[in-house]
Amino acid sequence: MTDFEKTNKIAEPISSVLTPSYGGRMMRESVPKFRLPDGEMEADTAYRVINDELMLDGNARLNLATFVTTWMEPQAERLMAQTFDKNLIDKDEYPNTAMIEERCIKIIANLFNAPENSTGSSAIGSSEAVMLAGMAFKWKWRDRQKAKGKPTDRPNLILGTNVQVVWEKFCRYWDVEARYVPMAPDRYVIDPQETISKIDENTIGIVAILGTTYTGEYEPIKAVHDLLVASNEETGFEVPLHVDAASGGFVAPFLEPELEWDFRLPLIKSINVSGHKYGLVYPGVGWIVWRDKSDLPEDLIFHVDYLGGDMPTFTLNFSRPGNQIVGQYYNFLRLGRDGYTRIMDNLRSVALYLSQTIAQMGPFELLSDGSTIPVFAFKLKNPDKYSVYTLSSHLRMHGWQVPAYTMPEGAEDIHVLRIVLREGFSRDMAELLVKDLTKTIDNLENQSGAGGEQPARHFAHT
Repeated sequence: MTDFEKTNKIAEPISSVLTPSYGGRMMRESVPKFRLPDGEMEADTAYRVINDELMLDGNARLNLATFVTTWMEPQAERLMAQTFDKNLIDKDEYPNTAMIEERCIKIIANLFNAPENSTGSSAIGSSEAVMLAGMAFKWKWRDRQKAKGKPTDRPNLILGTNVQVVWEKFCRYWDVEARYVPMAPDRYVIDPQETISKIDENTIGIVAILGTTYTGEYEPIKAVHDLLVASNEETGFEVPLHVDAASGGFVAPFLEPELEWDFRLPLIKSINVSGHKYGLVYPGVGWIVWRDKSDLPEDLIFHVDYLGGDMPTFTLNFSRPGNQIVGQYYNFLRLGRDGYTRIMDNLRSVALYLSQTIAQMGPFELLSDGSTIPVFAFKLKNPDKYSVYTLSSHLRMHGWQVPAYTMPEGAEDIHVLRIVLREGFSRDMAELLVKDLTKTIDNLENQSGAGGEQPARHFAHT
């Protein structure tokens, strides 16, 4: 008996211990789940214990719920593995990693048609980037109010009910009133006129989305911008616009380069984008770019003397690995404009094939078709016999993860399924999904009482 086996013989309830199936070969005693074992374990044994549990996770390639990248080239994986141990915040010790981060920021700024004096930052994901954008808006508004001798205790932010939950978090955490523009049963993006009507002197900014998580649609960003220009001229306010391009920022520049949604519109002061979505990098990495250095308040930037060098930083996090930054730069070098365009065009082609095929099946009606970002949503024409939630549950039996949820406020009576296509999802896989969806429908049509309960309204959009 090994020392580990001798020192871990404390009785544990069966639900709180790990008992691997190959225990008779490598380990004869169970190990605790919720406290540290008393002794050590062989590295290979620890690996196999954990690997066995992870085998029960879903197949990432069949996960049509998440926007997050689930496949990268082995060369990118190798580079990322080699840079796990580099602390991105330690720019003095790892100057080349810091240089690569700065290059990525400039590449993204160029992609978004930013002026020469733009600035930006990497982030853990768009969630952190959104927080940084909101903080900059609040600080700039507060400075304007102070200069006018006006109160600064009632800031508000205008956004649609279709925003990702992180915007709700920002408003709650930073004590900002969220003024929501509701959806409608036949409209799942903000209405420009209604958006502008909510402005007052306490409005710190407006948020518009390039690729909503509910349907994948682009919001009418230029229409909102042009109305905002007129509104600011009339009122004397200086309300800015932020574009949440988490999903569409690495799609629109390649598929619709003439679409005006970015820094070509002067009141757009900041844009965030997710590198780990259609930037094609494993999680988590996000980016934010400000039009001009003056749009980022200086008193939000910390100058830290860290490990021997002055380090200006504007992040909510501190230590984090530099490997996602390296993975992003790999994609930029490896793919270039042509490569990103080819991948996004292929994904859009598969999305259109899949959405059109589903629309022709009979039971479904499309809310969007995947012609913007490769994401689309659809609902049942007649949900009386079975619901989208039942359908989602039955598809999971085939391995497919297709989320079902209710639409946001203003369209909350609509229940949909949504499909997100990512690199690695082929036309062949789309045909397999159609085949399994057809089988599932046939089975449900022949059952009675398959409606099932509807879950809570909110869905975790990732």
